[in-house]
Amino acid sequence: MRSFTALSLAVMACVLSTGAEAATNPFPMPKCHGFTLEEATIDSIQARLKSGRLTSHQLVECYVDRVEKINPYMKGVIELNPDLYKIADDLDKERHHGKVRSAMHGIPILVKDNIATADKMNTTCGSDALIGSIVPRDSHVVALLRQAGAIIMGKANLAEWADIRSDNYSEGWSARGGQTRNAYNLTQDPAGSSSGSAHSVSSNLVTVAIGTETDGSVIGPAQRAGIIGIKPTVGITSRNGVIPESHSQDTVGTFGRTFKDAAHVLNAIRGIDKRDPVTEEQKGRVPHDYTKFVSSKKALKGVRIGIPWKRVWQSSTTVNQLPQLFSAIDELKKAGAIIVNNTDLPSIEIISSDPPAWNWMYKNGLGLNNESEFTVVCYEFKRDLNNYLSELKSSPVRTLSDIIQYNLDHQDTEMKYFKQELLVQCDSDPFTEEEYTAAAAYIHKTTREQGIDAALKNHKVEALLVPSDNWSLCTQIPAQAGYPIVTIPAGIDPFGVPFGISLWGTAYSEPTLIKLGSAIDDTLRRRKLPQFLEHTATNIPVNNEYGFYFS
Repeated sequence: MRSFTALSLAVMACVLSTGAEAATNPFPMPKCHGFTLEEATIDSIQARLKSGRLTSHQLVECYVDRVEKINPYMKGVIELNPDLYKIADDLDKERHHGKVRSAMHGIPILVKDNIATADKMNTTCGSDALIGSIVPRDSHVVALLRQAGAIIMGKANLAEWADIRSDNYSEGWSARGGQTRNAYNLTQDPAGSSSGSAHSVSSNLVTVAIGTETDGSVIGPAQRAGIIGIKPTVGITSRNGVIPESHSQDTVGTFGRTFKDAAHVLNAIRGIDKRDPVTEEQKGRVPHDYTKFVSSKKALKGVRIGIPWKRVWQSSTTVNQLPQLFSAIDELKKAGAIIVNNTDLPSIEIISSDPPAWNWMYKNGLGLNNESEFTVVCYEFKRDLNNYLSELKSSPVRTLSDIIQYNLDHQDTEMKYFKQELLVQCDSDPFTEEEYTAAAAYIHKTTREQGIDAALKNHKVEALLVPSDNWSLCTQIPAQAGYPIVTIPAGIDPFGVPFGISLWGTAYSEPTLIKLGSAIDDTLRRRKLPQFLEHTATNIPVNNEYGFYFS
């Protein structure tokens, strides 16, 4: 039998030789009223708006035009805000009268479709079952964005129910939005669940976006979209009004083509919310302005950065990325960073004893023990979701059981490709409260004091550098800990799809991660514009424990 690595390379070579289109970008981006909007940053847009040579109305027009051209192929946007132009006009009037609320004033932003907006748009988590439901209020993060003057441009597509649906599914697919495509090669996995948010930003369909992460759902799609993703400490951004998966791990994160853009958004959405008590823990622990930590490559000089090699860098899924990742490390060394190898987590053998992917655990009967992330997430999902549904002003479904029945009654749309094994399993309450409590304590202990915190302290490093590999220990460990992680573009794989390199830190270490991450980004400068290879593809890239296959 051929080795997995050899087989993977053979498959890649076949795809590249038979499926690669002409390198010409089928969606070139024209100027927007004389302004180069492609890759434009929040600061450059604000300068143009301030000069009067561009209005938010015109800016929105240009982005909507691009969405109309590209979205039929990429399906990153699930719905545009019907009040988009009125909002832009109102904000233009404020600017004309000398009122600029923040750096986000007049800037369009996409919101993942599991984040509530109390307006004319739906909030469905990609499911037809929630079309027509009425939320009681804006989610806290959306309310803060509106206060900051951001234009809620629309809802981004996602993996339906944020990936906790089936043991065999396609990341980025939802019944309501269809299959989100990878902007670089539309046959390839976009990663999830915040697929639409990430790939819309990368494709210049919008300036910035927000998504949510339970485990890998910000970092995974950000790295495969070749952009910056910031998954903050659990409790910095409120989950009030966000369709939940797990209150222990859920957090709202940000996407930008630069660290400063992603930090501008984080400034706008962080804050204490009485409806999400965990946000109280940020008092005195978060800065007023995250953008002040954005740095250049000079910030790397003399900084100790750890490489947790065992089980993390050793992951077989990164084997084809290693040459470019190693060259990235060499560049960081040349910039003055002190790279400390083998900064392994003391608990790494325990953490990695079971495969992290939930679908693998489901298929093999794992997860039914006190050492499982799945135990925590599955137990909390049913209860958190039922509570969210109960608070809706109007809804055709009120419980997870109702959603399961809806899917059975609408199999032609909701189960056209995938079933709902995980929904059914979690609804059956397979775990006792004692098992859940023990699992939560166990994963916190092994990923925090015996994990990330121990590695940082033992080796006297400021952060840990890891591959940005979705559905692996690289995202699983900070997800379980509730700790922050950021991703930076690091290269392009043989399929033409980007991959990233990430930084882990302890709780509330976002300033350090933004400082070092932006310095690494300034050093590497490896973001490339998407080329939309195979832009007419219609395959569904289904995940399994070995990666994905085409269907």
